[in-house]
Formats: sequence, C-alpha cells, structure tokens
Amino acid sequence: MLKHLKRRISRRPEANNKPQIYRHFPDATLAFHPFAPMSDFWSSVREALRGSRQDFTEVPIRRAILLLAIPMILEMSMESLFAIVDIFWVSRLGADAVATVGLTEAMLTIIYTVAMGLSIGATATIARRIGEKDPERAARSAVQVIALGVAFSIPIGIVGALFAPQLLGLMGASPEVIEQGKGFTTVMLGGNATVLLLFLGNAVFRGAGDAAIAMRVLWLANGLNIVLGPCFIFGLGPFPELGVTGAAVATNIGRGTGVVYLLFRLWRGGAHIRVARQHLGLELATMANLLRLSGTAMFQMLVGMTSWLALIRILSGFGSAALAGYTIAIRIVIFALLPSWGLSSAAATMVGQNLGAGKPDRAEQSVWHAGFCNMLFLGVVGTLFVLFAEPLIDAFTQDGQVVPHGVKCLRTVSLGFLFYAYGMVLGQAFNGAGDVWTPTFINFFCFWLWQLPLASALAHWFRWGPGGVFTAITIAWSTYALVCAAAFKRGRWKLKKV
Repeated sequence: MLKHLKRRISRRPEANNKPQIYRHFPDATLAFHPFAPMSDFWSSVREALRGSRQDFTEVPIRRAILLLAIPMILEMSMESLFAIVDIFWVSRLGADAVATVGLTEAMLTIIYTVAMGLSIGATATIARRIGEKDPERAARSAVQVIALGVAFSIPIGIVGALFAPQLLGLMGASPEVIEQGKGFTTVMLGGNATVLLLFLGNAVFRGAGDAAIAMRVLWLANGLNIVLGPCFIFGLGPFPELGVTGAAVATNIGRGTGVVYLLFRLWRGGAHIRVARQHLGLELATMANLLRLSGTAMFQMLVGMTSWLALIRILSGFGSAALAGYTIAIRIVIFALLPSWGLSSAAATMVGQNLGAGKPDRAEQSVWHAGFCNMLFLGVVGTLFVLFAEPLIDAFTQDGQVVPHGVKCLRTVSLGFLFYAYGMVLGQAFNGAGDVWTPTFINFFCFWLWQLPLASALAHWFRWGPGGVFTAITIAWSTYALVCAAAFKRGRWKLKKV
C-alpha cells in the first residue's frame, strides 16, 4: 500500500513543487530557468569559470549550454572589448588611420578565412572524438591542428610583410593612407601566425569542452593588447611613439603571449583534453581528414569574408569619411556579435559531442535553445544601438563627415539583429556537425549572388551611396538566417560522419 501511494505521489507534478515550465522543458535544472534559486545559478557560474568536468552529453541541455556558454561569451566579450578600445585609440589619429585599419582588416580576411576554416574542422573533430569517449584520438588531432596552422602561416606572412604597400594600393587606399598605414599592414600580415594559432588552439579547447581555458587565453592576449595599445601608439612612458603601427605591435605582442600560454595549457592538460609526448608527430590520415573538413570550411569562410572585402572596395569609392564611419560602426557591431559568437560556439560543441555520443535529437534541441537565448540578447542590444547610435559614434570621433556615415551604418545593420541571432547559431551548428557544405552553399548564395549585386545596385543605380551598402548587409544576413533555418529543419546534418 505504501509503495503504491509513493508511486502515485511521484507522478503528480506538484510532488516536488516544480513549476509548469517542466512540462515543456523536462530536463530543465534549477541552474538555468527563471525560477532558479540564485545560489544554484551562481554555483553553476563559478563551475563554468573554473572549468567544468561535466560530461556535456549527459547533463541536462540547459545546464550544459550554460556551463559551455559562460566562458565562451566572456572570451568573446574580451575580444569585442579589445576591438572597441583599439579603434577608440586609433581614431584619435584621424580618418586616414581608421581607414588604414579598415583596409588592413579587409585583407586580414584571408588569414581569418584560414584560421576559421581550420577552427571549424578542429572543433568538429575534437568534439566528435570527445563525444565518442576517445580522448587519445582527440589529443592526436589537436597536434595535427597546430601543425597545420604553422604551415599555413609562413607563406601568408612572407607575402604580406613584403608587399604591404602594394596590397593597400590594390584595396583602393589613397597615397596618404598608404604612407601612414604601410607599417601597420606589414606588422599585422607578417605576424599572422599569432592569429592562426590563437584561433586554432582555442578551437581545440572549445571542442573538447574546456571552454574556461580558451577564455583565459584570450583574456590574457587581449588584456595585454588593451594595455599596450595606447603605449605604443602615443609613446607613453618608455615606449616609442609608433602611431597606427603601434596598434599592430601591441596586438602581436599580446597575441603572441596568448599563444605561448595556450601551448603550455595544452601540454599541461585541461579537464577533457591533454597533449602528451606520445601524441606528438604527424599523422597524415588525421591531417587529411582535417583538411577535408577545413578545406570546405575555408571556402565557406572565404565566400563570406571576400564578400566583405568587396563591400569595402565599394565603400572606398565614396572616400575615407564613409570608410571610417563604416569601420567604427562595424567595430561597435562586433562588440555585440562576438559574445553571440561565443553562444554559437557552445551550440557547435554540443552538436559535435552529442552526435559523437549517438544523441542527434539532443543535439537539435541544444541548437534551438541556444538560438532563442541569442535572439533575446541581440534583440535588446539591437534596440539600444538604433536608439543611441549617434552618441555611440560620437564617442569615437567628432569628425562631422565621418559621424553621419557611422550613425547610418550602425542603425541600419542593427535592424537585422533578431535574424543574425538565429543565423549565427544555425551556421555554427552545421559546422559542429561536420556538415560544412550546407553553410558554404548558403554563404555563396546569400553573400555573393545576393548581397554584392544588391549593394552595388543600391549604392550606384539607386544613388543611395554608402547607405545602399549598409542596407544590403542587413537584407543579406536576414536572408541567410531564414535559409539556414529551412535547411536545418531538414535534418540531413545528423547523418554526417567526421
């Protein structure tokens, strides 16, 4: 009789005083819903920052996303803070200096393409091996990732360092911009190895679930960037005054230090991955698999990045003021989007690990939940950017020619934030599953066949000027989100092997 009564009580929703949200989210935990006790929430935050040892294929989805997303969001927040601080100091040198940064960053898209492409392959591979409970293969894969990064960085660095002025000229820079910015471009392109290895090492840690280590690496690197930037730009104290070149010197010192610490932590080991002596050495089969994934991912990134390069080329025809306004506005947008990129990376890790563990439905639930959280965040930020665009741009420049372009760009691009939120998460989910071709095709359609012709038509044929380019960005990214959602619902990504 007593056992029968206990069974009846256990079936009643109120037996444990749980709210009705549990009907819809049966795996919800006290750590991650509106009714959670704050002590449990902060306990989860502390665990995430220390570095969780949880098996992310077993713990409730919302708790797993929380433990992964907190360090990833903080990692990307530091990256976005650096982007804002860096352009804040450079803007004090004038519109030509800001234009130099914008043009150089456009050229750095090639490096970011390689870094992000290899990172996608690294995250998908490492996450799948961890989900399969095979840390030895994960560690060997990590070594191959680092080796590929070094191999790619050498030729890019040589070409970039030797031909920096010519490359600026090809980008449409004026003679004044080339003269002022050639040192900055030389240092940034020549030191590209720090970018590649920082991207790749952190992709390894994120794929393994050691997100807290990746966070600390980037905090160290960008913390040094922020401190050293004004020192080298303006010659504070014992530091030489290098102008805009000083920003590049500070960046490479900070990133280089971050890479050294990253390699140390990879050797020392985290909660889920550790590289030991027996894992060293080249494995051609593993490299080939990584290159297969990463090659397609690089093309995917190349399509997206070169479309931005083409947009810069269109904008440069309207003068340095339009280009400077765009550069400042996009840095502010990056300030919002990089934390969202952290949440998207958490979704990618969840997808890879859960597919490795044979749990595709759990992987899908993780993506939709991460997308919803991202939409809430970017919805608020986008609204603030639309309302306060002018004071935000004024904080970086008071140039009467630059400010109107920056304000228009920030307001126009922010209108699409609700779409960007889901688009970022869904795109990363495909990559985390190893389905790199789907987002590649979507990128090509949305950014080359749609965004670029639209930007050119609105800017020139309809005579909207730079505003036409800004409008095309918003329309193209919104289209990207809708197409990604339709493709994701088809579910073919669940069948991909890595």
